[in-house]
Amino acid sequence: MTTLTGGDPQTQAAIEAATSVLAGRRIAVLTGAGVSTDSGIPDYRGQGAPVRTPMTVEQFLASESARRRYWVGSHLGWNAFAAAAPNAGHRALAALEERGLLTGVVTQNVDGLHVRAGNRRVVELHGTMRRVFCVHCGQVFDRRDLAARVEEENPWIRVPERIALGPDGDVLPESTDGFRIPVCTVCTGMLKPDVVFFGEYIPAEKFREAEQLVLTSQALLIAGSSLVVNSGIRLLERARRRRMPVVIVNRGSTRADARATVKIDGGTSEVLGILAETLPALSS
Repeated sequence: MTTLTGGDPQTQAAIEAATSVLAGRRIAVLTGAGVSTDSGIPDYRGQGAPVRTPMTVEQFLASESARRRYWVGSHLGWNAFAAAAPNAGHRALAALEERGLLTGVVTQNVDGLHVRAGNRRVVELHGTMRRVFCVHCGQVFDRRDLAARVEEENPWIRVPERIALGPDGDVLPESTDGFRIPVCTVCTGMLKPDVVFFGEYIPAEKFREAEQLVLTSQALLIAGSSLVVNSGIRLLERARRRRMPVVIVNRGSTRADARATVKIDGGTSEVLGILAETLPALSS
């Protein structure tokens, strides 16, 4: 078996145990921000994560100044966020799906890196930063087109070479004075990124899609999530009620360590890479 680089015997034993319980089963995967940290996108809650106070949906919808602050920060971070590339962990999951071992990936991330890595069935629980929509008429816009329009309408705005990127691709702007908030080109309505803000519910149909993916699988692999968000815990409990083995890969503790069949305390890129190399093909 491939071994963990510099790994301790306890972690290596956990990887071997995980391989044993996952072998021969079709696996559903749930990922969190920890999967994307090796792509340069920081985690909200992981070890060393910066202290942040994310904007709530109520603030965004109710306050023009809040929307102006959001769009300035989001635009300044967009280029770096969009330039992030899938890492070894994303590629390992795509390889496992290609081999027919994964039923698909449910992700709490909005970075789109699972899709870019090659996974075909991806349920983006919290939406995606690739799209923006009008809350009045429903028109959808590509984020790249919106970014070009923002710069055209605000020619003074300059993206710094080095920025402190946030988990959702935003930065904390120094000033928002004079910034023109982008509006819908169809009805001049309010635009909102196609993501679930803090204080906003995951669409019911999106959760049902994620739930169905788990319930049609034989094991659940959770990677890079501390499971603080209730949607993750709900999916884990769906798996446990079916008596499915649950493997958690995460640096540091999670909210459900005691409920896991196997917990691996390690980085997702390397551990997922080992699992992709060592899990056997399904018997026909």
